[in-house]
Amino acid sequence: MEMQQVRYFLALADKLNFTRAAEACNITQPALTRAIKSLEDELGGPLFHREHSRTHLSELGRMMQPYFQSIFDQTQAAKEQAKPLSSMEHTELKLGAMCTLGPSVLSDFICGFHQKFDGVSLHIVDSTLPSLSESLTKGDLEVGLARTTEDLDERFHAIPLFRERYVIVLPMDHPLARKNVIEFKDLDGQPYVSRINCEMADTGDQIAADLGISFPVVFRSERDDWVLGMVRAGLGWGFFPEFSQLPDDVAVRPLVGPEFCRTVSLVTVRGRPHSPAVGAFVRGARAFDWPDTDHMADE
Repeated sequence: MEMQQVRYFLALADKLNFTRAAEACNITQPALTRAIKSLEDELGGPLFHREHSRTHLSELGRMMQPYFQSIFDQTQAAKEQAKPLSSMEHTELKLGAMCTLGPSVLSDFICGFHQKFDGVSLHIVDSTLPSLSESLTKGDLEVGLARTTEDLDERFHAIPLFRERYVIVLPMDHPLARKNVIEFKDLDGQPYVSRINCEMADTGDQIAADLGISFPVVFRSERDDWVLGMVRAGLGWGFFPEFSQLPDDVAVRPLVGPEFCRTVSLVTVRGRPHSPAVGAFVRGARAFDWPDTDHMADE
């Protein structure tokens, strides 16, 4: 028994007319007649009685109709289930990520996603928060990874993934490198190597102003590798998210008094239908065991 025979039987059972059933199936009437005859031979009896211009189901046909309908419905349901996966073959998912976001905390998730959906290639685009918001709105990007802030308005839906503290990075021979933990007030007067794209810089400046301290900026760059190079060379201290790609030849110390951090979220445009690839990525991100997830429960 073939699936097309089941489809032809159901069409004829509905129309009770060979011509109209053939039209509904987009085949010729002789082809429909041959398919029904083949099915009757396989089942061992007539499925329809033909009386001049009138066609009706036989007793065998009435008995088989619910089984054929069930077979057809289950096959259609299986096809619908398979559609999202088959439509993700040879698909590129464009993902915007803040340029300050390091790959180390994301690599395990991305590798796991690729193993499960190897037909989807990920294209990561570095972005600042304003340009990421604009690209998401225009549809140039489908998903974003960004710090959750008040700058993300009601157009966007943000799913918190993990919390990331900020740390102080110092030359190995810096006097503060001898401390296990650095308080904000310890930085007073210490030369500062600034990351221009640090989205928490204004927060740090405000904390310093509230504490009545200051630190002279001796070097500024948009590139983290240049900032780290200047720190390594002894020019001053730097301010980095803890999951950044930090080399072993600099000292990394927690910052307290106060400690502050950012929440990194997966961002999509609210109300916009997801493609299958985006839906799979969002579901995977929700289920992934991100660092510090215990602290995310109330967000």
